[in-house]
Amino acid sequence: MAVIVQYVVERNGVQKMVFPTKKEADAYDKMLDIAEELFALLKQGEFQIPEEQLEQIAFHLAKHSAQVSDALKGMKARPAGEKEETAAAEETIESREEREEDESPVRRRARAKAA
Repeated sequence: MAVIVQYVVERNGVQKMVFPTKKEADAYDKMLDIAEELFALLKQGEFQIPEEQLEQIAFHLAKHSAQVSDALKGMKARPAGEKEETAAAEETIESREEREEDESPVRRRARAKAA
C-alpha cells in the first residue's frame, strides 16, 4: 500500500486543484488571492464586460503577475531565459492544469497508484 501526500487548494468549499508539493499549492493559492483582488478592482470599473470575462481577465493577469508588475513599474519585458520564482510557479501550474485536463479519471487513478 502506498501513501500519497497531496496538497489541496480549496476555495469556498470547492476543490480547485491538487498538488504534490506544498510550494506549488501555496503558489496557486496566492495566484487565486491575486485574481480575487484583481476581479474586485475590475468590477469597480465602468466596463460593459460580462462578469465571466472579468473573471477570466483577472485570472490571466494573476497568472502572469510578474510580467504585470514589471509593466506597471514601467520596466521592459523580461528576457525569455530570465525567470523569478513566481514565473516558475506559473509554468508549473499551467503545465499541471494542461496535464489534468488531458487525463481521464482512469489515468489519474492509475498514475496515483503508481506513485
